Amino acid sequence: MQTDMTLFEDYQIRRVYDEESEIWWFSVIDIVQVLTQQADYQTARNYWKVLKNRLSKEGSEVVTNCNRLKMTATDGKQRLTDVATAETLLRLVQSVPSPKAEPIKLWLARVGYERMQEIADPAKSLDRARETWQKHGRSKKWIQQRMTGQETRNKLTDYWSNHDIKQGEEFAILTNIIHQEWAGISVKDHKNLKGLKSQNLRNHMSEAELIFTALAELSTRQIAESENATGMDENETAAKTGGGIAKKARKNLEEKTGRKVVASDNYLLPGKKKRIKKTKGETT
Repeated sequence: MQTDMTLFEDYQIRRVYDEESEIWWFSVIDIVQVLTQQADYQTARNYWKVLKNRLSKEGSEVVTNCNRLKMTATDGKQRLTDVATAETLLRLVQSVPSPKAEPIKLWLARVGYERMQEIADPAKSLDRARETWQKHGRSKKWIQQRMTGQETRNKLTDYWSNHDIKQGEEFAILTNIIHQEWAGISVKDHKNLKGLKSQNLRNHMSEAELIFTALAELSTRQIAESENATGMDENETAAKTGGGIAKKARKNLEEKTGRKVVASDNYLLPGKKKRIKKTKGETT
């Protein structure tokens, strides 16, 4: 999860980015504070409490679609708060009479504007990603492997979406199963090994790590397709089998080269072109 703040006029809107589902979650209370034009956070919180109760009684999906995540509160501590996607917030705005309703709608639309552009012209997304990685010192070979791996990942998540797997938690569970199988280490532990926090693990993988991740996800999808795996139980089985195929390939390579594939190196140094170094016992 990647947490930050964005601004609407003079208001700070807290948001969290879920890297697995690639979705921004916004603080509902922060949006309500804008709509009600309240300088006092507690007043906005009470307003949302009353509105939330009314919407729940009406059976509104707005409340159902809200989530709860930890965000930095006014006292500086991490506290659970209601969050929602831009789509859900657009529906919430309709329930709050406010002169700020239309500006907030436009602002939320702008938040997703680049994404909308990329959907209309996927090449823009690819070009933007390529330029960013080049600026951070990635080689052409690494960039090509990263983009190929992302395409493999997208095909797998598309399959999951069409076979009763929910975005978010269930995507994360299956992803971790695949990763644990091929790498012998969980996604969280792999990030810890590399010293990562909110960063995307794949953006800090070596070429070999990217290749084996792609092999595991490609194998998982093809196995799931061949068996028409549907729901969590069947897709968990496919994930373990697919990850296992990549695990065997990884171990064969390690035996031949004497180098470990799972590496601790990363690209964390800001503003410098950092090539993943060859560490004794690791492969680049």
